[in-house]
Amino acid sequence: MESTITPTNVSASDPDGRFAAVYRVLAAAIAAHAFPGCAFGVMASGAIVLQDALGSFTYDKDAPAVSPETIYDVASLTKVVATTAATMLLYQRGQLDLDTPLGDLLPGFVVGRGLDQRARHIKLRHVLAHNSGLPGYVEFFRTATTPTALFRACLELPIEAEPGTRAEYSDPGFILLGKALEVCTNEHLASWVRHEVFQPLGLAATGFCPSPDVRSLIPPTEEDQILRHRRIQGEVQDENAWLLKGAGGHAGLFSNVPDLLRFAGEILDSGRKPALETAKPPLFDSATIELFAKRQGPEGSSRALGWDTPSENSSSGRHFSRHSIGHLGFSGSSLWIDLDAKVAVALLTNRTWPDRQSQLIREVRPAFHDAIREAL
Repeated sequence: MESTITPTNVSASDPDGRFAAVYRVLAAAIAAHAFPGCAFGVMASGAIVLQDALGSFTYDKDAPAVSPETIYDVASLTKVVATTAATMLLYQRGQLDLDTPLGDLLPGFVVGRGLDQRARHIKLRHVLAHNSGLPGYVEFFRTATTPTALFRACLELPIEAEPGTRAEYSDPGFILLGKALEVCTNEHLASWVRHEVFQPLGLAATGFCPSPDVRSLIPPTEEDQILRHRRIQGEVQDENAWLLKGAGGHAGLFSNVPDLLRFAGEILDSGRKPALETAKPPLFDSATIELFAKRQGPEGSSRALGWDTPSENSSSGRHFSRHSIGHLGFSGSSLWIDLDAKVAVALLTNRTWPDRQSQLIREVRPAFHDAIREAL
């Protein structure tokens, strides 16, 4: 993708041209209509070394420009920044055992299955590792019209493989995990992560269900022709999450680059001891990070606990170490953290605008990450 766009703000954020190749990749992507705009940032050795934005909210000439602080629908980054983060904290505090059967927290998952007893053997760690045997993606919204109906349909899904034997990235699994965490905490997931994760880390721009008065400040994700039949802007794009009132264990979170880098920095800082006795320790300890960053089965799966890790032809490119964790979002978001190199990279786009047809993001992501790592 050759660029016809000359970024006007390179000199302000990258005065020495160190990241010129990064800007070329992203400008070319915008020119090719991979997405109308993007915000991006890089943390290295505890410092923000790049934080910028290119393009606009849409392809319209009068569309607002994206800024580094622009809030996006981060789609499946919800799975790590909210749901997995909550699981990590509950495990770290001794309030959650990863070997707890999902059915112990959600009895409806095992009721009525007759001779199929596999549901009784699906543990929380299976759901986190996407090897539970549950199906990948299900359009619950085609038949369900309420959160209760959607959740009931999720509970009743057929189990397609023995737990631990098949890697299948599963949205329904994380819908159920989010509900299981609510049972464990006796609180809605959205509110629990707000006061236990987002507020302690100062993630002021991160949360579910943006208020109507800020929706116009968020890039739209789609002209929806499937369910809502209108422009989706400032509300979750994922139809199942929308039926769950905008907050599911799998999707629904909104965030921006500064917040995502702050979250990643907390993970990279996990082994630090506070310099002063009065200082707060990192939210996550290093043992928790290492446990959740470890690849799970079956052989060939790149999935860790909640997180993904680099694989062949990874979206993280060629330079992130095996000891890295990350995740993608359907709307065009990504977060990759190299635990060895102490590098974190966030990219936010609305690549689904105005529809979901373009797959150019698959080319952009590895090229973008390669350009950053080579610049570093």
